[in-house]
Amino acid sequence: MDTGTFRGIITGLLILAFLGIVWWAFSRRRKPDFDEAAQLPFADEDEQSNRDRSASQQGSHREQAGEADSRKDRGDENA
Repeated sequence: MDTGTFRGIITGLLILAFLGIVWWAFSRRRKPDFDEAAQLPFADEDEQSNRDRSASQQGSHREQAGEADSRKDRGDENA
């Protein structure tokens, strides 16, 4: 088997893989999943703001407790 034949076989396998991925992406069975994923940027932002608020509260509790920032523990001067 020479190099040209090997390259041809690899090219054929890659084309088949590409066509398989395209078939999977455009199959009707996957459409509801992709439609749901497409709406994620427009999801209710109350859930996100609750997560942000709780994370910032945890950070303020740490500062009040006197715990040091992990970046300062490692010697990062730009923290």
